[in-house]
Amino acid sequence: MKFLNHLEEWLITFLMGGATLIIFLAVVHRYAAGWPIPVVQDWLLTLNFGWAQELCIIMFVWMAKFGAAYGVRTGIHVGVDVLINQMEKSTRGKFVVFGLLAGATFTSILTYLGGTFIWDNGMHYAVFNLLGLKTGVLPQGPTTPDLEWPTWLVYSAVPFGSSLMCFRFLQVTVSFLKTGELPHHDHGHVDGIEEVDLSAVGTDHAVKTIQDEGTVELHAVLEDDIEPEQKDDGTGQKQAPVELRAVLEDDIEPEQIAKDRKEDKR
Repeated sequence: MKFLNHLEEWLITFLMGGATLIIFLAVVHRYAAGWPIPVVQDWLLTLNFGWAQELCIIMFVWMAKFGAAYGVRTGIHVGVDVLINQMEKSTRGKFVVFGLLAGATFTSILTYLGGTFIWDNGMHYAVFNLLGLKTGVLPQGPTTPDLEWPTWLVYSAVPFGSSLMCFRFLQVTVSFLKTGELPHHDHGHVDGIEEVDLSAVGTDHAVKTIQDEGTVELHAVLEDDIEPEQKDDGTGQKQAPVELRAVLEDDIEPEQIAKDRKEDKR
């Protein structure tokens, strides 16, 4: 299952990155070919990027279909669940399962219709021709205008993407029946960056050393380490220790911190 997940992510990344790069090069070529630069302009005019727009459209269609399946797996699709969340847990679960199964049914129908369409639109002929079978009067099917690719190959994104999306709906349904939880995407999380549980740190001090002739250290004090004795600034309001204010406000120089610490010791 992990291989399928990674394959899905790699495919989406490749299609998105490739389409972006191709369209960028096509736009640069279009403008750069108009500059009267000797030799360079002649060389640029020999390059043909007329296929770039068509290829990018195809890549974005495939990316959208497989991206939709990825969205079901990770829970990034937009959903209006205000009314559902107001229901009792048992009732809410039934509606959630109904919605997931409805999505699986819809995508399964798309898979069947899309598969039938590409099979009659030239895939039947291509498979028989590849296997060396008699093609008879089977139609070869049309091709795309610029790349001249078989259209059934381009439209294969519909049955393939829809079948994967149907599988993801069923996968999420089984997971919900077991755990009662739906996949949720945390928009504040960045992949590749590990999250630190501050509750596991306890009352330890996070220490950050500032290189100022090797003499000054800034001790970032956690909130649960603040001493009960706090300073009065003369206005009747309590203030946190200077080290904590330095971390939160970031407006106190390291030299001032060292000076205040010396005065506190006195």
